[in-house]
Amino acid sequence: MARAHDTGGFDRVLVGYSASGPDGWSIAQRILDRTERLKVLIAHRPGFVQPTLAARKAATIDQLTGGGRVAIHVITGGNEADQNRDGDFLDHDTRYRRSAEFISVFRQTLASVEPFDFDGEFYRFRGAFSAVKPLTDTGIPVYFGGSSPAAIEVGARLADVYAVWGEPLAATRDFFAQVLGAAAGPGRRPSFSVSLRPILADTEEAAWARAEEIAARTEQRIAGVAAAGGVFREGLTTSVGRQRLLEHADSKDVHDERLWTKVAGLTRSGGNTTALVGTPEQVAEALLRYYDIGASRLLIRGFDPYEDAVEYGEKLIPLVREGAANRPDALVAS
Repeated sequence: MARAHDTGGFDRVLVGYSASGPDGWSIAQRILDRTERLKVLIAHRPGFVQPTLAARKAATIDQLTGGGRVAIHVITGGNEADQNRDGDFLDHDTRYRRSAEFISVFRQTLASVEPFDFDGEFYRFRGAFSAVKPLTDTGIPVYFGGSSPAAIEVGARLADVYAVWGEPLAATRDFFAQVLGAAAGPGRRPSFSVSLRPILADTEEAAWARAEEIAARTEQRIAGVAAAGGVFREGLTTSVGRQRLLEHADSKDVHDERLWTKVAGLTRSGGNTTALVGTPEQVAEALLRYYDIGASRLLIRGFDPYEDAVEYGEKLIPLVREGAANRPDALVAS
C-alpha cells in the first residue's frame, strides 16, 4: 500500500488513530523505511502521551528517515466511546484546551535550545528538553482539525495546516474565512487541507453507477452488523464537524454537481465520507475548485483503498498537478 502511494505521486499519507487500532508511530516508521520519498502525517490524540515524549518520538523518526518526511495531525477527538476506551473522560471543550497546551509544549520541546519550564492546566514540566531535534528547517508541521468554536480558537492560533472534511464549496469557503478571521488576531495564517473520496470511471454515467454500488455495499455492511446484534456506529459524539456533514447529507445526496454525500447519510458518520464522482477530468476539476478557494492540500482516499490509490496515481494526480500549475494565481503547496 505504501509503495503504491510512493510510486503514484502522492506527497504524504495519513496514518489514522483510533483507541482500538494499531500504533500509528510504528506504522509510520515502517512506511518511511519501505519508501523512497513518501512523507507521513501521523494522527496523534493528546492525553495519553506526554507532549515532550511525542516531540522526541517525532524528531527521532525524522532524523532516522532523512528529514522533512514527518508531520503530526493533532486530533482532539469527538467520539465519547472512543475517548473512554483509552481512559479519557474530559468533556469536548476541555479536550481542546488540552490540545492547545499539547501543541504549545510539543513545539517548544522541538525548538528550545535550553531546558524550559511549563505550568498549565493539564501539563507541568521542569527542565523539559529534547537533545534530538528535527533534521531540517521544515521541522515537524502540525496539522489540526475541528469545526467547533473551541476547535477554531486553538487551530487558528497554533496549527500550520487546518484540515477539514469535504463539504460543499460555499460552506467550505465560509469556514476558511472563519478560521482566517480568528487567526488574524495573533497574526497567523494557517493553510488548509480538504479530505475527499474520488470515485472514478471512464464515463460520468459509469462513475455514478459505481457510486451506487458503493452505497449498496455500505447498506449491506450496516445490515450485517445489525443482524449480528451490533451497531454500525456506537457512542455519543460531540463532533461539530460530523453534525455539519450530516446536515449536508440530509439535505440532498449531491452538491456542487458531483459532491456525493450519500455514504455519510447512510452511516450517520462524519469523517472522510464525502465523495467526488465523475471521470478523472471531471473530478480533477472539482478538486481544483477547492484549491481555488484556498485549499493548498487535498487528502484523497478511495472506498477500495489499494486499487483506488493506484488509479489516482495513474489518472487523477497528474491532472490535478497540471491544473494547479496552470491556475493564474497558483497557491504554493508543500
